[in-house]
Amino acid sequence: MKSRNLMDSFNYAFQGIIYALKTQRNMKIHVAAAVGVLVMSLFFHLTRLELVILIATISLVLVTEMINTAIESAIDLMTDQYNIFAKIAKNVAAGAVLIAALNALIVAYLLFFQHLNPLSKQVLETVRQSDIHITFIALMVVVLATVAAKAYFGRGKGTPMSGGMPSGHAALAFATATAITFISNHVLVASLSFLLAVLVSQSRVEGKIHSLLEVAAGALLGLLVTVLLFQLFL
Repeated sequence: MKSRNLMDSFNYAFQGIIYALKTQRNMKIHVAAAVGVLVMSLFFHLTRLELVILIATISLVLVTEMINTAIESAIDLMTDQYNIFAKIAKNVAAGAVLIAALNALIVAYLLFFQHLNPLSKQVLETVRQSDIHITFIALMVVVLATVAAKAYFGRGKGTPMSGGMPSGHAALAFATATAITFISNHVLVASLSFLLAVLVSQSRVEGKIHSLLEVAAGALLGLLVTVLLFQLFL
């Protein structure tokens, strides 16, 4: 379909953006992350060059995600049968998005690490020195909320480590990451640990073993329990 004028071209382009944002979960995640990073950048006084790099990186992720959506839609239009070449095309397009996303993580780390390192150490020290009853009360609230959720949303099936509220894998992963943070007292090590914890949690959601809410509850529970223990015995 040919555009009759420049305004039609813009309209079609915006329709494509809106369609991707409405229908693609990953696009929603990318846009939310982009907004968060851009807002955070306002507090770190980035140089003009750093801001250009940041915007270019965000644009690359969004563009590759939209191209991936376009390729998937075109393939689905051509065939609804399994085809090895269709599978390859979709996998390659998804791989391009993954590379762009990994590049965005590296760029964000390089841009923000020098600003976040002192702040992270200060936050960690504050947590260590904070009144223990604050963490204890927060933990009790989480436990009570988890018990209430189990009673109300409880499944007929499921074990503590497979299904149900909260996610045991997420709790264990975030507890481990929090313990590593206290033991190492190093921002890079802590960041990598929590990245692994997020990946573990994300795999539970992708595998449809847990919902996002169950994973979030497990992550919060594991984090708070570990903070409480370290405050007691560190």
